[in-house]
Amino acid sequence: MKLIYNCYGGSHSSVTSAAIHLGLLPDQRTATKEELLKVPYYDAQVAQDHGRIRFLGYDENGHEVYVVGRMNLGAGYEKIIRSLVVVLEGRQEDIALVDTMPYVNIFMMIGGYLSRRLGFSRVGRSIIIFGTKLSYHRFVRLVKSVKARFPSRPEKYL
Repeated sequence: MKLIYNCYGGSHSSVTSAAIHLGLLPDQRTATKEELLKVPYYDAQVAQDHGRIRFLGYDENGHEVYVVGRMNLGAGYEKIIRSLVVVLEGRQEDIALVDTMPYVNIFMMIGGYLSRRLGFSRVGRSIIIFGTKLSYHRFVRLVKSVKARFPSRPEKYL
């Protein structure tokens, strides 16, 4: 199973959720600023990375966990990915697309714009971290629901 956490830019909510999923960030408390900044790809996406699906690791059940920034594609993104799976003769049930955008708050949007789009990393990153901490418990709930839907590795992968 391939779990693909996705959001607008691929730098904050998808990365945070995927890191929680993999145990790189705690699920019993809110991560600290230092913990967030240690996560691969956190606040590091650049324009040419949008649309690039990046592998973050394997979870405890052997599922592959990825992150991607899908920009303005919205529902179109899922259609493209699912169509590509068919073209490559894969099975729809072998991927799960996890949209993290419903859990993003205004602080994450503003901070992300300042940091990633305008290049004001110091100011933007402070706002992003504040926003990420505000929504952190929501990311944890999302990850727990994903793990409940896909609890173990299918036999075909063993």
